[in-house]
Amino acid sequence: MALIDVIKYQSDDTQVVWKFPSQDLKLGTQLVVNTSQKAFFVKGGKLYDEFDPGTYTLKSANIPLLNKLINLPFGGDSPFQAEVWYVNLISKLDNKWGTPTSIQLEDPKYKVIVPVRAFGQFGMSIEDPRKFLETLVGNMTDFSTNKVVDYFKGKVISSLTSAISQKIVLEGISVLEMHALLDDLSAYCQERIKEKFSKYGIRIENFYIMSINVPEDDPSMIKLKEAKDLAAKVSITGKDIYHADRSYDVLDKAAQNEGGLGDTMGAGMGLGLGFGMGNQMGNMTSHMNTGQHEKHQHTGGTSSPPPPNSVQYFVLINNQQNGPHSIDSIKSLISQNQINRDTLVWREGMAEWGKITDQIDLKGLFGSVPPPPPTST
Repeated sequence: MALIDVIKYQSDDTQVVWKFPSQDLKLGTQLVVNTSQKAFFVKGGKLYDEFDPGTYTLKSANIPLLNKLINLPFGGDSPFQAEVWYVNLISKLDNKWGTPTSIQLEDPKYKVIVPVRAFGQFGMSIEDPRKFLETLVGNMTDFSTNKVVDYFKGKVISSLTSAISQKIVLEGISVLEMHALLDDLSAYCQERIKEKFSKYGIRIENFYIMSINVPEDDPSMIKLKEAKDLAAKVSITGKDIYHADRSYDVLDKAAQNEGGLGDTMGAGMGLGLGFGMGNQMGNMTSHMNTGQHEKHQHTGGTSSPPPPNSVQYFVLINNQQNGPHSIDSIKSLISQNQINRDTLVWREGMAEWGKITDQIDLKGLFGSVPPPPPTST
């Protein structure tokens, strides 16, 4: 059995932990611990004495915990067996990370789920060497930086997914805006991720999200951009004008359909749109005239009263669009049993067809129209 005279380890930034290859030691052996290192004596898988940077001549006095376990004699070159582990405390700053698969995120502004890939890097160092050895190393002979990164990759990605999702939801950040907020997102994620590493004695020096990517040709990305364009258009033009514009598009396409049915629908729907737009313009004019009337009253002038309400509705009769009809005309259709309480109606400003009894100005018609005469027997 060859007893070891000198124990030392020339570390580099690729190795986090290294185990001295021999356990055959003796009192009087020199232990060299370089800068940014820490050494531990291990026996039976349990950590005992630890050494900071410096050069030590082993004797029972400077390994009291191990000495208590194996009862070393005083003086002489008494042999004993123990493992010596070195922990490298140097910072490793260029550890790359990336999401192996897409993260499914729901855009908080436009409610579209998109697949997101993220990439970046982080720096790390061993903050608590004893905790690190006890929780991670086990019986391995070394523990490289790459092993640390691989071990924590799942925890990083899991924490990152949760952190990014919470950040964009709490602050209402669209996926389309994340590129402009990478520094803010990086700082937020670092705070979340460092808690995971701290449990193992590892300190995160920095954490960077370098890019967040969504494939431009992905259907969800196309849908997201369309939602953004739509929201911008509604914001700029106003909801009523936007719906009118959409009606123009739909009716124009219907009118261009080939065949008699297309011509009929095109003519009927086009007429209905004309009435609807006329009503909208009429309502706008009515508001303007009302304002002018009030102005004249205050200034002593005179003005004619505003025009009566001329709302026009389209109705579905036998699944066919019919109209437009005034409220009096609809009252007549009710009395003729052509429409009932379940009939669907639409007028300018409505986003979609609605039940006739859900319209404030129509639901009272059924109470004012007498029931049909009883049938003769």
